[in-house]
Amino acid sequence: MIKEVTSTDRKPHLSTNLGRLLLEFGRDYERRVMGLLHERDHPLIRPSHFTVFANLSEGAVRVTELAERAHVTQQAMGKMLKEMERIGYIVRDIDGSDRRAKKIRPTQRGLDLMRDSAEAVDEVRGFYLQQLGEDAIAGLENSLADCVSRMELTSISRWKEDSRVA
Repeated sequence: MIKEVTSTDRKPHLSTNLGRLLLEFGRDYERRVMGLLHERDHPLIRPSHFTVFANLSEGAVRVTELAERAHVTQQAMGKMLKEMERIGYIVRDIDGSDRRAKKIRPTQRGLDLMRDSAEAVDEVRGFYLQQLGEDAIAGLENSLADCVSRMELTSISRWKEDSRVA
């Protein structure tokens, strides 16, 4: 027999399910990192810009490769790149081996953002360590890494392997 679900039954489940918990923690993390970046003279940076920077290295990379790494269309990546170029974080150059293609590379301001982002991430992790303790953070990171790996949810490891070959 199926039990009738009432609104009181639903409320606790909806507010404590895995998706909601991950979303809340992710929002807090993002808010803290973005706040630090804005304090460090990157006031125009938005979370969506990390679609570019999470997949960009210090060298040049083609737009098609960036889009593939980020799992977005080339058109969506192109739109984001235009905005990032306009605010001074990347430049688009013609690819010497294929004049139709564009290579993307960070400007000095983009390299500064990469450095500042790494520092901000470390600071936020430090805050969480202080609030929650080493065991809780290590357990959370290990559990999530294990889940992502076992479910093959990310291309990060493949990208790292590919960049070692290049």
